[in-house]
Amino acid sequence: MNGFLNESDFLMVEEGFTTRDLLENLLGELCQEGQQQQAFFVADLGDVVKKHLCFLKALPRVKPYFPVKCNGSEGVLRLLAELGAGFACANKAEISHVQGIGVPPDRIFYSSPCKQVAHLRYAASHGVRLMAFDNEVELGKVARSHPRARMLLGITADSIPAAHPSLSFGSTLQSCGHLLQAAKDQAVEVVGISFHLGSRGLEPQAWAQAVATAQLVFDMGTELGHHMHLLDIGGGFPATEDTRAPLEEIAAGINSALDLYFPEGSGVEIIARPGRYFVTSAFTLAVSITALEEIPVEQPGSDEEECGSKKSLVYHLSDGIYGAFSCLLFDSPCPRPRLHRRPCPEQPWHSCSLRGPRGHAEEPSIAEGLRLPQLHVGDWLIFGDMGAYSMPTSPLGTAGSAQARVTYAMSRMAWKTIQLLQGKPPQTEEERESLCTPLSCGWEMAETLCVPPVFAPAGII
Repeated sequence: MNGFLNESDFLMVEEGFTTRDLLENLLGELCQEGQQQQAFFVADLGDVVKKHLCFLKALPRVKPYFPVKCNGSEGVLRLLAELGAGFACANKAEISHVQGIGVPPDRIFYSSPCKQVAHLRYAASHGVRLMAFDNEVELGKVARSHPRARMLLGITADSIPAAHPSLSFGSTLQSCGHLLQAAKDQAVEVVGISFHLGSRGLEPQAWAQAVATAQLVFDMGTELGHHMHLLDIGGGFPATEDTRAPLEEIAAGINSALDLYFPEGSGVEIIARPGRYFVTSAFTLAVSITALEEIPVEQPGSDEEECGSKKSLVYHLSDGIYGAFSCLLFDSPCPRPRLHRRPCPEQPWHSCSLRGPRGHAEEPSIAEGLRLPQLHVGDWLIFGDMGAYSMPTSPLGTAGSAQARVTYAMSRMAWKTIQLLQGKPPQTEEERESLCTPLSCGWEMAETLCVPPVFAPAGII
């Protein structure tokens, strides 16, 4: 083992131990400690292991660099470091964080296109050389503050013919030649190209066009004398299995484009920045109801009256938009909540909305237009697929709530798989047989929560 992750960093669970078991145990402990309102995450690190293995199988030439801003929790960073992933950091704090757990500087990509001079000097003094730029101002800052940097020229998705216009960073194809010449004039080393498709990554043809554009810029750099040998294909990989384009379909298009424009033997190394893909499905959030408001329904003939209910409810939760639900600020859809307790069949259902802790009227709503049974203060709601952009490194501070804690768990099978990947042979016949079977994390988030999901009307969440 590489020493980034130890058994003491997570709960080891056996086959048959379910997510519901773990949630019940944790909820029981919180109630006994008088902390029944505190939100918390349960993180299945085995799910991240599976995603990592699937990524390597689907894209064997591509090394993942995980964007720390997506999920900077200690367990995720230590696990990915143990698995050999690199890290894409946006600032000094993220660089310091990953180096604090022992990640060497050659596995860090300072990926932000807009960098503070103080952060550049910090990167230089701590050996972090790989970074990106997309304009002359950034180039000048790097030339003055970090002359030993190894730069990737970022090209915008707008340079890709079929991509939709966006406000993303990146240089246009028309500007690339000038920037590469400017780098040459200032003795800044450019070693490759970077692009990021984001949500456009779910369109398989977009990858081929992006890689083709990158190859054109590679040729420009080579003609000017730059040693171009690194291609960063960014992120945009599907976060969950119900997306319109599965990873295997996207990977087939990427692999074909790489084989065509950057074939094996060309000397070009390929990296990517999968964020949501790695962590979204691994995290489940439990939040309690801390207050409720009843709003009378005044219009006759409404759906509420037809259902025998004449009120709408506002449930205030123990965490909100500026805490665990900060993912909603990144255009993430709000996952459908599940009830911790089964409602009584005779309970009426009401139109309702979910908000953060009471008293912050200016805080955006978490969800509107839900239909839920009558719930009470102290009841819990469970949200799956909450691993991406839900744990800000500097919480904006939802009133009345602390940052939700995380309980990490991993099946013994997943832990053995990590050891096998690092060359530790199985010790017993039982271990050898178990490792020949497909990886099973022992407890699956979506399948073991036995309470059915509460569906919102289409277009609401």
